[in-house]
Amino acid sequence: MSSKTDTNYNQIAFALEILKQLAQKPRNRDELADLLSPFVEAHGKSSDEMDIKQKLTRTIRKLRDCGIEIKSAPHHPYELVESNFPVILSTEQRQALALAAYFFAGMGFSAQASQILRIGNLKESDIPAFVKVNFSPPVDYTEDKLDVIVRHLQQRFEQQRRYTITYQSRKGGQRIWDVDRSELRFHNGVLYLFAFIPDWKSWRFQTFPNIDQNHLFRVDRIANVGPASDVHWLSCEFPKLEIYYRMSGDLANYQPRREGERVINRDSEGKFVDIATLEDYWFWFRQRMLQYGANVQVLTPEFLAKEIKNEHQKAYEKYCS
Repeated sequence: MSSKTDTNYNQIAFALEILKQLAQKPRNRDELADLLSPFVEAHGKSSDEMDIKQKLTRTIRKLRDCGIEIKSAPHHPYELVESNFPVILSTEQRQALALAAYFFAGMGFSAQASQILRIGNLKESDIPAFVKVNFSPPVDYTEDKLDVIVRHLQQRFEQQRRYTITYQSRKGGQRIWDVDRSELRFHNGVLYLFAFIPDWKSWRFQTFPNIDQNHLFRVDRIANVGPASDVHWLSCEFPKLEIYYRMSGDLANYQPRREGERVINRDSEGKFVDIATLEDYWFWFRQRMLQYGANVQVLTPEFLAKEIKNEHQKAYEKYCS
């Protein structure tokens, strides 16, 4: 390889390394220079600090000329806003991305769907015709307010310190909640904040912590996310409860497909299978058991089995009235 070709190669590699670093997060000039120094030395070039910073400034100017939007201002970090760097995709890759965009759009994440379409330069014709999805999301998660709330929540997840949220109930009242361990969960077309509430008292359990301290908050009802406190999360895991249940009838050949599920006994004649599971939210598990009807029976804990039995009894009485 000639010296000129080698120099061109290093210029391209240097530009790609800048994009790779900025794609991770915004970085100021000094931080970028420190990160790029080992890279430059590995390519046999000068690692002089001023030389790297000058090369960095020139390269970012060239990247902007190529249509890659990098935001910067005095005393502010470089931030990669958008990259038009060409992405070469196979037919299957294009269809996979188009399908993901289709799902996102159907679930109310139209901005994220639009980003996927732009990344792959995709068209509606790329969406596989054999897949049909019928979602009815209650909100559009592309709204600016929701986007801000989600970004603030993501920052708290990274900080792993107790924070507060201001939550609006269905009746319109607001309450401030102290929140520890938390994450976002998407369930039945709704985006939730799933969070451990450290001061919640359970009427079911005397032990601490317990699954009744795990709460759901609809993200579209969160009015404000407070700053992180100095108190670390009590735990990096949500409390769980082990539950045993029996599947029979049409579900006698059930195979575990959810995290935490395992077979503990399978009838040799294929009449039933006993499953053990670790659950961190009783309400969702309860709803799943109810939808299986007579094909499932909760075995233990006994008081949870009784709750399911009472629910079926109430439904039966309504049909008989």
